[in-house]
Amino acid sequence: MKHPNELLIATRNAGKVAEFARIFADLPLRLRGLAEFSVEADAEETGETFAENATLKAEFYGARAGIPTLADDSGLEVEALGGAPGVLSARYAGTNASDRQRIERLLRELETTGDDERRARFVCVIALTFPQTDETELFSGECRGRIIDEPRGGEGFGYDPVFMPEGYSQTFGELPPEIKNRISHRARASAAAARYLRERFGRTA
Repeated sequence: MKHPNELLIATRNAGKVAEFARIFADLPLRLRGLAEFSVEADAEETGETFAENATLKAEFYGARAGIPTLADDSGLEVEALGGAPGVLSARYAGTNASDRQRIERLLRELETTGDDERRARFVCVIALTFPQTDETELFSGECRGRIIDEPRGGEGFGYDPVFMPEGYSQTFGELPPEIKNRISHRARASAAAARYLRERFGRTA
C-alpha cells in the first residue's frame, strides 16, 4: 500500500528509524531517515533545554527535506546535581568520552553531595515539525527513579546501568528491553507523538 504521507526521522541511525516504524506501524506514513537525503550538515544543538534542542533539529532537517520531520532530545537529570547533566548528558565527561567515563564522573560528583536518595529522572522531548505550515508540536515523556552506587547490567546504553526506575529492583541495564521500551522516557514521548499523528493522519485501516 502506498502512503502519500512521509515523515522524516531526523537520524542517521537505521535502528532508531526501525524503532519508530514499529511505534507508528498502524499509521498511513512512510518513514524516511536522513540517509535518504543529501543533508551533509548537522544541526547545532545550542539549546538550553531538551525542547529547544529537539525543535532546532526538527526544524533544521525539516526545512532541508521539505517534509514533516521528527527529532528528539533526551538526557538524565539528577536532583542533587541541580538537574545535571541535563542537556549535556552525552558530553558530560567530554565530547569523545565513553559511557563508562560519563558514569564515573556522575557517581563521583553525586558522592560529594552526600545525597542518600539520589533521585533522578530521564527526560525525552520529541519535536514534530511541518515545514509547509510552519507548525511544530512537542511531546514529552519522563521516567523517574534513582542513581545506584555502581553500574549493574549490560543492556541499554549511556547511564542505563546506574539508573533504577521507580517500582523496579533492576536498573535499565538489567531490565529486559521489552520492559524498558514500555516504561522509558522515550517510549512515553513516542506514545504521545503517535496519538497525535493518529488523529492527524488516521489509521491504515
